[in-house]
This record gives sequence, structure tokens and C-alpha cells, in this order.
Amino acid sequence: MTRRVLVLDTTVLCCWLRVPGKEQSGPADDRWDHTRINTLLESERQQKSTFVLPMATLIETGNHIAQAPSHRFDRATELAQYLREAADANSPWAAFTEQSPLWQADNLRALADTWPELAAGGTSIGDATIKDVAEYYARAGYCVEILTGDRGLKAYQPVRPVAIPRRRR
Repeated sequence: MTRRVLVLDTTVLCCWLRVPGKEQSGPADDRWDHTRINTLLESERQQKSTFVLPMATLIETGNHIAQAPSHRFDRATELAQYLREAADANSPWAAFTEQSPLWQADNLRALADTWPELAAGGTSIGDATIKDVAEYYARAGYCVEILTGDRGLKAYQPVRPVAIPRRRR
């Protein structure tokens, strides 16, 4: 069985952390809130899925927390704990350093080459890097899901490879 990787987007992480003003996201027929994401992540934790905190999600969520009208310290403390767990690769979090190849010169040049066209279509540079993180894990053989309330970003979720049955001898 292929291991699952869940890439957390800012919209979902803000809901999970209950950042004031960002407690819900997504369209009416696919609404994310703390209860939904908490239930899903607990189920995924039980199934030994891996959670990935992309750099863009960390920065964007941190910005939303710092600009929130209240509860900034509490929400920042909770995000800081998840960051520590990712830094130490404490299960279920993927090691934050696993993403480091994406920030090397060749990959930054590739981002510079591809992002302007994505931006013209409305994709932020943060979402472009989250897309790259998801593709990185998919190429490594994981079944990847981008957890997001943003249908535009969700459209970039890597397609799960079709399992090819082995011949019996």
C-alpha cells in the first residue's frame, strides 16, 4: 500500500488553528472548519499518513496570525509547536528539511520560469510552491492530497498513479 502524504494549505491550517477571521474556508459545498480538519487529521494520523507543512503555508499562516484581531499569542504558540514537530520530523510530520531541494538554485530558476504564466492565471507564488511540494512527494511515490479550501490549488493535486497489476507466474 502506498503511503499517504497530506500537504496542508494556508486555508486549512488557519481553520485548524482557529485563526480569528480565518476559521472557515472553501465554497459552501466544500466548507472547511476546525472540526472537519481536526477529525480528518486524527483519522489520517491513525492510518499513519504523513503531514507536510510547506514553507509558503508556514509563512502565510504566520502572517494571518500576526494580523489577527485577537488570540495572536495562543495561535502563534500552536503553530510554533507544529513547526518544532516538523523540524524534528516527529510523526506524523514530515521533516521540514525534506523540502530543501525545492529551494536550491535550479528549482528556484524553474519556479522563476513557470510562475509568471501561473500568476497570469491567478495562481500566487505561495500556491505555486505548494503545488511543487505536492509534486515532489508524488514523484517520490507517495499518494498525495493537498488539503485546501481553494479549488484552484486543489486542481494542482497530483493524480494518483494507476496501480499496474503484476502477472502471476
